[in-house]
Amino acid sequence: MMMKIKGTFLDEISHDIPHQNWGLEEWDKDFGYMKEAGIDTVILIRCGYRRWQTFPSQVLTSMEGCYTPPVDLVEMYLKLSEKWGMKFYFGLYDSGKYWDAGDYEKEAEINRLVIDEVWEKYGHYKAFAGWYISQECSRKTGSIIDLYAGLGRYCKKVSGGLPTMISPYIDGNKNISQYTAVTSKGESVTLADHEQEWDQIFAGIQGAVDIVAFQDGHVEFDQLTEFLSVNKRLADKYGLQCWTNSETFDRDMPIKFLPIKWEKLLLKLQMAQKAGYSNAVTFEFSHFMSPQSAYLQAGHLFNRYTEYLRNYHKKD
Repeated sequence: MMMKIKGTFLDEISHDIPHQNWGLEEWDKDFGYMKEAGIDTVILIRCGYRRWQTFPSQVLTSMEGCYTPPVDLVEMYLKLSEKWGMKFYFGLYDSGKYWDAGDYEKEAEINRLVIDEVWEKYGHYKAFAGWYISQECSRKTGSIIDLYAGLGRYCKKVSGGLPTMISPYIDGNKNISQYTAVTSKGESVTLADHEQEWDQIFAGIQGAVDIVAFQDGHVEFDQLTEFLSVNKRLADKYGLQCWTNSETFDRDMPIKFLPIKWEKLLLKLQMAQKAGYSNAVTFEFSHFMSPQSAYLQAGHLFNRYTEYLRNYHKKD
């Protein structure tokens, strides 16, 4: 079976990727391009980050002093999802401070209020298909199990059991800060340690989180199949769906971040297929793969990927 990218994150609250300043017309066109590329699921990466937010949240404005946005992007995305036949996953709030400092309960407290607010405001949309817990991790640090399990269960309780998703990463040698030109580090997690820690995490979030989509860009290409296989085996053990988050930006260059070389993306998809995966999402289509991206080479990546889809179907 051919590996296809079936979903994409929507990165509208970004702190390390240039904003494209799109309005309804550009977003509508982009959903059309997504559809052309075979994408049927969109995932809001986060509804807010620090003081920026995607919708006028009374909770975030009052509790965190967030700025009121000029456009309700959540409503826009839901309407576009319904127009284009997409499933929409809502990404939770990332304070950028509480859980980073070890105050996991404060992070969860704010998010429970956001979940209530969002479901009351948008839960009637047919496209509202699930939740994305936006806090990312690579190791069993702090109270990450409690954060994932608690928020996952709360999302399900409020929405009548809609699925929940996380997208962690691997503490590989490419797990480098975006604020440096360095592209690799000396030490990285071993396969055995990664397996041991994620076995414990999955055991703790079983039943609260439904989908795990590990980011695939933090390890060397010759290590990827092994890590993907471990992730899949652990997810199967605990009854989680295992997708791959096949990043469409390049981590191998000092410029953070540019669209990935097609050969690399193809290799990663083939490795996921070899490891037994059937679903891929990407971070993220609009910046790194869209014909109308600010990056010219993103449109060329779209051309190569859609050629790949067409050539595969010709062989059938």
